[in-house]
Amino acid sequence: MRIHFIAIGGSAMHNLAIALKEKGYDVSGSDDEIFEPSLSRLKKHGILPTSIGWDTNRITKELDAIVLGMHARLDNPELLKAEELGLRIYSYPEYLYEQTKDKIRIVIGGSHGKTTITSMVMHVLRNAGIDFDYMVGAQLDGFENMVSLKKNTKIAVFEGDEYLTSPIDLRPKFHLYQPNIALISGIAWDHINAFPTYEIYKNQFAIFIDKIAEGDVLIYCNEDSEVAGLAKEKGKNIKLIPYNTHRYESLDGAASLIVSGKKTPLAVFGKHNMQNISGAKAVCNQVGITDEVFYKAISTFKGASRRLQLLAENKNTKVFLDFAHSPSKVAATVQAVRESYTNRELVACLELHTFSSLNAEFLGQYKGTMEKANIPLVYFNPSTIEHKKLQLIEPDLVKDCFGTESIKVFTNAQHLLESLKTIDWQNKNLLIMTSGNFSGVNLQEFAKEVVQ
Repeated sequence: MRIHFIAIGGSAMHNLAIALKEKGYDVSGSDDEIFEPSLSRLKKHGILPTSIGWDTNRITKELDAIVLGMHARLDNPELLKAEELGLRIYSYPEYLYEQTKDKIRIVIGGSHGKTTITSMVMHVLRNAGIDFDYMVGAQLDGFENMVSLKKNTKIAVFEGDEYLTSPIDLRPKFHLYQPNIALISGIAWDHINAFPTYEIYKNQFAIFIDKIAEGDVLIYCNEDSEVAGLAKEKGKNIKLIPYNTHRYESLDGAASLIVSGKKTPLAVFGKHNMQNISGAKAVCNQVGITDEVFYKAISTFKGASRRLQLLAENKNTKVFLDFAHSPSKVAATVQAVRESYTNRELVACLELHTFSSLNAEFLGQYKGTMEKANIPLVYFNPSTIEHKKLQLIEPDLVKDCFGTESIKVFTNAQHLLESLKTIDWQNKNLLIMTSGNFSGVNLQEFAKEVVQ
């Protein structure tokens, strides 16, 4: 099979390209920009384009399929050539389905927690000795790639992202996987550029449920009233399995599950992770994993990259990095660190970086999300707003929308770092939350400075 990737440099795209190369396919690709780590990883696997930019000579009738990334535009010359030749054009979620349509597909959806739950399921299956296909949105210990597709596996585990599929297919990605076992962790409005109202956003999850075939399974968080209501309304002909936060105990950053009156120590913490564990357990039970095997495996789960990732520590301070950027994720992450380290003050630092978070109409959704932090800080780059072609926002508006009197808002990354360096870090933790990097800050190095 000869497969060509248009916009191969994307996070999901380059991982799928590598997975197909490892499966024995003839893979090529192109992009107008390729950054690390995609560049090094594509080079390592021998599929880095020989030149940057689009080249219609790469598009020939000999290709079996095109995989089109979201980064490509509608007028992309390679896309136009492929359409002219009548080649089969897939988005990457379409191609994932094509590769796994004869397997049991597990799809983890939800506005928050989907990466972590997917990672937990993968970790347990691997520890149980079960081989499987997968696609997950973070790098995990023990998994070299974020996508794997093999010939003889019977199960596929996919993180079900609700964002749009490709420039020529504006359906949410998770509508294309047609799950046999689906999970929804929660619904909280996000991606305002694609879903301008909450009702439009919520309806994408209703459509996702409709894609579940009669007799197949929907696992849902019963503590989220929106999800629970939608499951009961739409799930008439499917098997419904609700889950709630697992019983647990938390003390000084250490958490343990309470199982039959006994404690199972964990390497992760926070109420939202105890909820995620219940969801992952329900999924694993559906594919034959016993409770005994699940609890033994989950006790060694250390989390996914950029999900409450410990960057640095000393005896008085820990520095965590989290991908949290939407309101529900920010609130859950702040709460997790605060409740797990009650004897330490929390400095929470959030970068507004996404289209939604930099939109004046959406900012009000963040009200109260940082109130549990002792020192709440927010940063945004006005140049990022200009780049996204949004209306400029003022720091005072941001502060008002968060509704926390003590919050400080920065528009210069160096000023923010200087402010953080003046803090006495004795018995304080730092939580950094961003889907970016604070306009080029080396967060790992900065974390080391804090603890030193």
